[in-house]
Order: sequence, then structure tokens, then C-alpha cells
Amino acid sequence: MKKVLKILEFDKILERMQEYTESESVKKRIYKLEPFSDIEKARASQRETTESASTLLKLGNMPVNLSVHDVRPSVKRAEQGGVLTPRELMDISRVLYVARRTKSYLSEISEECEILAGLRESLMTAKPLEDKINSCILSESEIADDASSELSAIRRKMKNLNGKIKETLNSMIHSAHYKKFLQDPIVSVRADRYVIPVRAEYKNEVPGIVHDTSSTGLTLFVEPMSVVNSNNEIRDLKNKEQREIEKVLAQLSGLVIENSHEIFVDVINLLELDFIFVKGKLSLDMNAAEPVLNDKGIINLKKARHPLIDKDKVVSNDISFGSDTDTLVVTGPNTGGKTVTLKTVGLLSIMASSGLHITAGESSDAAVFSKIYADIGDEQSIEQSLSTFSSHIVNIVKILKNVDNNTLALFDELGAGTDPTEGAALAIAILEHLRKKGVKTLATTHYSELKLFALTTDGVKNASCEFDVKTLQPTYKLLIGIPGKSNAFAISRRLGLSDAIIERANTVLSDENIRFEDVIGELELSRVKASRDAEENARMKRELKDLREELEREREKLKKNKSRILDEAHREAKIIVMDAKSEANEIIRDLEKMRQKGIKSGNIEDKAKKARQALKEREDSIDEKMKRVSKPKTSFVEPPKNLKPGEIVKIIDLDQEVVVLKSPDKSGNVRVEAGIIKMDVHITNLKRVDKSNEEKAKIAQYIPPVRTFDSKTKTATTELDVRGQYPEEAWANTEKFIDDCYLAGISPVRIVHGKGTGVLKKHIREMLKKHRYVVSSRPGIFGEGEDGVTVVELK
Repeated sequence: MKKVLKILEFDKILERMQEYTESESVKKRIYKLEPFSDIEKARASQRETTESASTLLKLGNMPVNLSVHDVRPSVKRAEQGGVLTPRELMDISRVLYVARRTKSYLSEISEECEILAGLRESLMTAKPLEDKINSCILSESEIADDASSELSAIRRKMKNLNGKIKETLNSMIHSAHYKKFLQDPIVSVRADRYVIPVRAEYKNEVPGIVHDTSSTGLTLFVEPMSVVNSNNEIRDLKNKEQREIEKVLAQLSGLVIENSHEIFVDVINLLELDFIFVKGKLSLDMNAAEPVLNDKGIINLKKARHPLIDKDKVVSNDISFGSDTDTLVVTGPNTGGKTVTLKTVGLLSIMASSGLHITAGESSDAAVFSKIYADIGDEQSIEQSLSTFSSHIVNIVKILKNVDNNTLALFDELGAGTDPTEGAALAIAILEHLRKKGVKTLATTHYSELKLFALTTDGVKNASCEFDVKTLQPTYKLLIGIPGKSNAFAISRRLGLSDAIIERANTVLSDENIRFEDVIGELELSRVKASRDAEENARMKRELKDLREELEREREKLKKNKSRILDEAHREAKIIVMDAKSEANEIIRDLEKMRQKGIKSGNIEDKAKKARQALKEREDSIDEKMKRVSKPKTSFVEPPKNLKPGEIVKIIDLDQEVVVLKSPDKSGNVRVEAGIIKMDVHITNLKRVDKSNEEKAKIAQYIPPVRTFDSKTKTATTELDVRGQYPEEAWANTEKFIDDCYLAGISPVRIVHGKGTGVLKKHIREMLKKHRYVVSSRPGIFGEGEDGVTVVELK
């Protein structure tokens, strides 16, 4: 298997993967990665890659480098009684730190990432141990002073002694007595002891211990007797320091033993996560996608490209076989892309089965094969005295012995390297044998016999690498179902071979071969035409789709405008009703005056009630009519032209004559008036009525002046005083006041009714509760008139 993986360059994919991790353990795992033969294992590995790639896209890169040392051997050594080194303890601290940060990072992953969620839950934290190691160990060679109180005391004593020694020696080297005996006025260290450089001829002038001599012998490094005891004491303290450091490391190793389970679990999960995210990073960098795996040998790669060729230069191809076709024969000129196609299919199949995303479009189908074999390249062996043909046959024999019905076999130039007739016959026989075994086969060739074999055999399909005859350059596009021409004559002519030689070669070709190549040429022309037609059809289909979407948007826009127009018409009708109600209230006030003049109150109340009922019926009638008139209607009557205010027109839908108040606006709406009602009607729903001037005057005198919305806005106030009025009169005035304020958008308002006997106050407040424009009402507070005033909140 390793040989096939190398031939198909899977080893280069693995080398690229190793660049994404620093962990030696993960690098070793990557190096050993091979395709799964079990489809479920391959699918699980693919899900890992998809989850890591989607997480990186959603959350960005991890906040820490996942690569950690495999500290399990160190933990095991601690469990066996060993004391861990500072480096080992720092590695363990990093494992705990990375586990803690990774657990936090993975807390924001999508719900679909079940594998990563499981690993996140498995990660364990040991913050106290992590902090303890970090506080005690500053580097591989440095333990913190406060790692223990004893260590701190020892180092403090050493610091004091060092200062004392330096002070003594500095006084010596700067004294007039000793200065002439010294080579240089400096203090140095020899064998961990402080010394001064004394000239050899004055060695007896400076009593002490000689620890070293210069290379010339002119300088002796002497430890003066005055600091010998202090140096001895420092040496003792250093020994104590080392013993205390060993004690600190032993204590930390004990804590590691206590947390060994957490450390083991974190190492295992972090190494797994590191490997998974390596796959995700590779997928994103290659712009790869998860394939749909199957165990039926079906390959349907969409826009597949070789992952090791620069993605800005490589040509993508659709490659499909394995369902109704078990063998694909690829033909075409040399350097046209046949071998790249072969390697692309093989390499992408290996990557898919190994759990790696493939460089192909979304939803591409890839098969999980139990075995993949490849005979690609020149394997000529001088040592074994094998020719190119012989070496290929040796390899093919091995392949034929091991194939089964779940095998992918790839052959480059099958049957080449020998007599063309025999080579072609041998190639056909090999393909037939493989088909009987149920093998999925992809083979490249130049033999016309194999092209004919593919044309005449069910389950075998031709494919070719496109060649541009005009530029004499390959396009590297794979054409499934079309046999290709080798274009040897065209290439030779371009490279400078004389026309005479090429013409002679043409005459040597048999008529049968010429006809066959002509058929191939015609097929190619037909394919190009069909491709152009398909592109044109696709373009037209896109344009139709865009047009349909545009029409749908316009329809929605018209629908919204229609709704808006209806709403405006309804609001206008409401304003008209309020004006009508104003007129009704005036009638009611007149009735009240009549009552005051002595007319029986029962008759007046009956009349008021009938007036209000008639008004309500009128309001409902206007609502219904306004719904109809506000809609522009299509009429066969020609719309009136040059309408002017004062003209008489008829509303076609209502068969009602009205007077024009305003000329048509830009939208075609005309403001008209009928009695006390004003409305906007579309000009297509109107027709001109011929009336004499006398008749117009008669109509005009029956049109009473109507208060408009604007007038109410200008005259409305925030307070109404009804003190001294009868309840019915007061309520009529109050109702008009509320209507005016509602139309003017004024709220809150005050009704001043006084306290008195409380009858008027009670009547007003009870009626306010029933009024449709009133949201709430309350008695006034101090400063507002208290109980003699009612404050009303309007809608």
C-alpha cells in the first residue's frame, strides 16, 4: 500500500499536514495515516474534519497552540517514585493550560459538532496544580525564590554573604597597599569562589589560596584568607539550596501523581484534537469539501482538481464513473493532462477514505475501496534487466493477482512499450479480465483499438483531454464520453517537422484509421457545438429566472401599494364621518335649545337617539362605499379630460353625481364632493355630466359648508368648560370637543364640569367610559381643579 500511496503522492499531502502541528506524536500519527477500508470509520473521520473546519471558520483560530508534549512517560516515572525535572513539570503545566483554554474555546461551537463537543466534555482541568508549577518554576534552570520558605531563607543568606565578600575584595583591590600587587583591579570567580588577580612575583604579599593561573603564568588567581570562610559558607548554602530544590521538585511530582488521571485524559484528548484540527486547517487551506462516501464504487467528482497543483493555475474537471460505467478509457495528446486526471482520481479517493476533505465541489461522491492499485510512470529497472514494458507487466501481474470487486485500478499508458497491435490486444484483454472481477478501472492510452473497444462495449466509456487545434495547446479539460485524438501530426508540425514528412505520414495511415480519426474529429465538433448550445440554454434559463423574480417583486410592490391606498382612503372616510358627526352634534344642540324653550324632553331625547342611530348607519355606509371608490376601476368610458373645479361628474360605480373640488393629481385621483362628503375618486371611475348653468347653481346651493381636518387642527383646544349646562347639552359639546381633539392629535384634555350636586360630573364621566376615542379618564389633582375637572387621555 505504501508504494501506491507514494506513486499517487499521498505522502506529499501528509508532509503538508505535518506543517500544521509541532507535536511529534501527532506528526508520527500523520505519517502512519492510511485509507480506511471500513466506510463507517471513514465517515466518522470525515465528520471530524468537517466539524473542525466549520469551527475554525466560525470561531477563528484557537487562542493557544494545540501542540503539546506527550507527558505520559513523565507521569508514569513520577508514579514509580521518580522526581520530575523542571522541563517535565513545565510541559505538564502547559498540557493543563492548553486543556483549560481549549475547553473554553470549544464551549462556543455549534450544536452540530457532536464529536468536538464530546472531546470538550472529556477535557479536565487542574488549575491549582497548573498555578503551583508556574509559581515555583520560572524556567528550565531557575526555581523561584518563594517556591518554599526554606529556599527563600537560604538564598537570602547567600545574597548577604556575596555582598559581604564583594565588599571585602573591593576594599582590597582599591587599597593603596594591595593595588601594586594586582594585575588588574577586578574581582572574578574560579571554581565557584571569589578571587583577585595577583602578579606572580607578589604571590607571597597576598596571603590566600591559589585557585588558577593564567596561560602566561604571570597572573595567579588568589582567594584571600579574609574571605575563605565566607566562600566556604556560600558553598555549604549552595548544597542546601540544591537539596531544597530537589525537595520542591519532589513535592510537585507528588502533586502530579495526585492529578495523574486528569493529565492522562487531557494528553489523549489534546493529541486527538490537534490531529482533528490539522485536518480542518488542511481543508480550509486547500478550499476542500467533504465528499459523500459510498461503498458501491461510484465516483462523481464535481470540479475536481489535483490538490498539489497551484489552485490558481490548475484546471478543474467533472469526473464520473462507477455507476453505469465500470471502466473509463482516457485518450488525448501527450502532456494533455491524462496522467494528472489518473492521479487526481486516485489521490482524491485515498484522501476521502482517509477522512480528509477533497479538492472537489460540494456533494461530490467518492467511493471507499478496500484496495487501490496504480501502475503509473516509468519503472524501468537496470539492475533487474527489465525494460519499461517488462516492468509494467510485472507490476500489472501483481495487481491482477490481488484485485477484488471493491478495488480501484489505475493504469497509465496500458499496453505501451511494445508492438502497438499486440499492446492494444493485451490492454483490451486486461480490461476485460478486470471487468469480470468487478474492478473499477481508469486507464490512459493512445491506441485507437481501445477507443473502439470503449465505443462498442457496454460499461466502458471513452474520455479525452481536450486539445485546442487552433493554438495547438492542451486545455486540460476532461471530456467524458468523447474519445480523443493524439494530434501527433499537428503537434509535430508546430514543433517544426516539415510538411512533406507529415503528408507522407498521412499517406501511410490506412484508410480505416483515417476514417476513425475523422469520426473522432466530427464527434469533437459536435461536442463543442452541443457545449455552446448548452451554455446558451443555461444563459437563457438564468435570464428567464431573473425576469420571473423581477415580475414577482413588482407584483408584491403593487400589492403593498394597493393596501396603502386602501388604508389612506379609509382614513379619509373616517375624517368625513367625523365632519358629518360634527353636523349631527349641532343638530343635537339645536334640539337641546328647543327643549329649553318648553318642548317635552321625551320627544327631544327620542329625536336625539334617532339622529345618532341614523349617523351610525351613515358612517357604516360611507365605510363600505369608500372601500369601493378608493380602488381605480377599468372603465370602457373614456375618462373625462381637463376637469376643473365646479364641474358636475358622475361616479360610475355608485351612479352618484358629485361636484369636482380639485383637478386630478399625478396619480389620477380627483377630489369630489357629494353633500357633506368629500372623497378622492380615480378619474377612470368618473364621467362628465352635461348640466346647464342653472342646474349647477341649484346643486351648489344644497352643498353645505363642511369643516375639514385642517380647520379642526387650528381651532381645537385642550380644555372645555361645560359648567351650567344641562347633562345632554354638556355631553353633546363634550363629544364634539373630543372628536375635534382626536382629529387634531391632542391629548390629554380637560373637561371642566364643576363639583355642584355631582349630577353633571357623574353623567360626563359615565359617558366618557363608553366613548371609543377615550383611553382613560381620571379626576383632576391638586392644581388641576381636583374633583371639578376630569382629565381625559385620547387614542
